Amino acid sequence: MSYSLKPGVVTGDDYKILLKAAKEGGYALPAVNVVGTNSVNAVMEAAAKNKSDVIIQFSNSGGQFFAGKSLTDAFEAKVLGTVSAAHHIHLLAEKYGICAVIHTDHANKALIPWVEALVDHSEDHFQKTGSPLFSSHMLDLSAEDIDFNLSECARLLKRMAPIGLSLEIELGVTGGEEDGVGSDDDIGADNPLLYTQPEDCLRAYKLLSPIGHFSLAASFGNVHGVYKPGNVKLRPEILKNSQELVQETCVTNDKPLDLVFHGGSGSDKAKIAEALSYGVFKMNIDTDTQFAVSKAVGIYVEENKKAFKYQIDPDDGTPYKKKYDPRVWLREGEMSMVQRLDEAFLDLGSTGKSLAV
Repeated sequence: MSYSLKPGVVTGDDYKILLKAAKEGGYALPAVNVVGTNSVNAVMEAAAKNKSDVIIQFSNSGGQFFAGKSLTDAFEAKVLGTVSAAHHIHLLAEKYGICAVIHTDHANKALIPWVEALVDHSEDHFQKTGSPLFSSHMLDLSAEDIDFNLSECARLLKRMAPIGLSLEIELGVTGGEEDGVGSDDDIGADNPLLYTQPEDCLRAYKLLSPIGHFSLAASFGNVHGVYKPGNVKLRPEILKNSQELVQETCVTNDKPLDLVFHGGSGSDKAKIAEALSYGVFKMNIDTDTQFAVSKAVGIYVEENKKAFKYQIDPDDGTPYKKKYDPRVWLREGEMSMVQRLDEAFLDLGSTGKSLAV
């Protein structure tokens, strides 16, 4: 079946269409963490270049950085920075000719108030425009017991669903640390917490699907960050087993769970392809794009050392303004990020498959 959407930010039913097209087409969308207008614009540029739709996501600290690290009320900065970023994307995504999902990343128990404050802003936006400010939010309560995890997710989804917001949940632990959430202590090939139980996925589906739309980050050995090979073992068959259990028990269509792949940076490409075949529509990427930006800027500084020490060359009087202009080296970082995302779109099979018309 062929699908099409208007370019711009997608929410509600349009978001579900985006997911449906990805799963039916056997591809996934990169979900890229961003921290400012430079990285936001680079993601949209990469999506437009690759004719793919994309998910733009913010951690709580990414939102705080967007607002400015000097603001004394850290909680307010996390909220207002994320809201400001969402408005930026709403303003520009249509001009890039792509469909963009605005998502917030890992929010643990301590960050539930942050998510609730963002829902406040979406409710206001819905009253004015008929659509929420954001597309989806993640509640990562995988460190809590499963009863609290699912009951709290249900509570929040009951508030989100009426305005077209989707909820992403996590069952099991994605190892490593992501902007203050999680710990490197989780890493280890023998840690059973890194592997979600299909029965827990079934339980989540039965509870949440009658309330509203949700997606599931099921752990199958994946980790945040890049680690030495052999430290973890990816087992995508857990995703397959979870899909089959839900389908058989609840008598649903094929691949009823909308699955998310966390810790995509540095992952084996064959394992990525296998995960996609089991209904993964979204893969997070952060570490690799951070490094891409930093590497390019570092190379530029190394190649233009004098420009970062002197405004004018002390030996021959050469002015260096065009070398140290922040727009020049920031652009180097943007272009490197775009290049790394070229690879991500290709790996996930979304190149040339934008629904935007």
